[in-house]
Amino acid sequence: MADEQLVQNVVREVVARMQISAPARGMHGVFSDMEEAIEAARTAQQTVRLLPMDQREKIIGAIRRKTRENAEILARMAVNETGMGNVGDKILKHLLVADKVPGTEDISTRAFSGDRGLTLIEMGPFGVIGAITPCTNPSETVLCNTIGMLAGGNTVVFNPHPQAIKTTLFTIQMVNEASLEAGGPDNIACTVDAPTLATSEIMMKSPHIKLLVATGGPGVVTAVLSSGKRAIGAGAGNPPALVDETADIRKAAEDIVNGCTFDNNLPCIAEKEIVAVDSIADELLHYMLTEQGCYQASEEELDRLTKAVMDEKGRLNRKTVGRSARKLLSMIGVEVDANIRCITFFGPKEHPLITTELMMPILGIVRVKDFAEGLETAAWLEHGNKHSAHIHSKNVDRITEYARRLDTTITVKNGPSYAALGFGGESYCTFTIASRTGEGLTSARSFIKSRHCVMTDSLCVR
Repeated sequence: MADEQLVQNVVREVVARMQISAPARGMHGVFSDMEEAIEAARTAQQTVRLLPMDQREKIIGAIRRKTRENAEILARMAVNETGMGNVGDKILKHLLVADKVPGTEDISTRAFSGDRGLTLIEMGPFGVIGAITPCTNPSETVLCNTIGMLAGGNTVVFNPHPQAIKTTLFTIQMVNEASLEAGGPDNIACTVDAPTLATSEIMMKSPHIKLLVATGGPGVVTAVLSSGKRAIGAGAGNPPALVDETADIRKAAEDIVNGCTFDNNLPCIAEKEIVAVDSIADELLHYMLTEQGCYQASEEELDRLTKAVMDEKGRLNRKTVGRSARKLLSMIGVEVDANIRCITFFGPKEHPLITTELMMPILGIVRVKDFAEGLETAAWLEHGNKHSAHIHSKNVDRITEYARRLDTTITVKNGPSYAALGFGGESYCTFTIASRTGEGLTSARSFIKSRHCVMTDSLCVR
């Protein structure tokens, strides 16, 4: 209890300090002017690009250490500022970032020789990268991006979501403090203390920004892809989870609900709806209700819930995004036990709470007669985003067909969605998943460019 109170006091102190005064001009990456931020990042990059790999890795190691040390503070700051997610899961996400975001080991040089000489294919930096980050995973995205970009010899300028500005500023300052402590330069990551659409425009149009990376909704991704520059776009998804009659139904219920409710469904890869073969649909629901903390909404409650989370035009109510199931139910006058963590219902595939990426723990279930219908239904619900999809089946042929038909960047088989990020699965961590532009799970190798170094008629002894 004493430790809990200590953390809360630290968070309140940090937030209060950031509320009453603007950060000092140029203080560890935070500037009042976007042009200044870009120039500071340019200066830092001149040092970073000359750093040997082991020195870059030393800085990355310091960032990892500070992330672990401040995991709870970062988690609480984000929840306090945005109202989204929950502290426990956000702590896990930060620890995952510290442990499983690739660093310099992700970059390698290739070589080949022949009768006419030797060629080295080296990977070099773009220079200064411009990045737009969301309010759903503010500190996690900054940390993942910075580690990967720095590993490649880049620096980065962020234009963060205003709804998470305090958390983002704290994270950027922490990153630069880590760099200084490890003998690196200041301003390896920069931003402005008051980000706006105007500062975003300045960043995107700056001739000094060589690569743009956007993590967020379709609007911001479209903006960077229309900039005329090389861009990486990590946009929206609506990941379905298909369950057929061959699956371990009890385990499927556990995996799906665990994935859906992780950080109140904020990860873009999280299960957003279920497509269940009719013969096992009731059994699946049974386990969800009796063992996994799900609440089945009545038709009348579902109508009220729909009106609470979105308007007539289908736009989400920001005050409901990332909120807990209990909070969402209380908004429509339904009080439930503390163990309830997910809201579920049977509905047609066209129901707005099924077709829309909600980013809240609501799981609609669509009944289908067989796997073939389920395959087409899941593809329709994914909307062609090519982002993420999940399947629970013991039939390898069906798993293969599902992955081929949906053609998503991520397909998780017989596990929770977060296995794709290295949490209970063999993968690495990122919070910038570029399905639209094809990079997939971004890492250091996404932020570098190829350079061919050719030597003729030499070093080709064979």
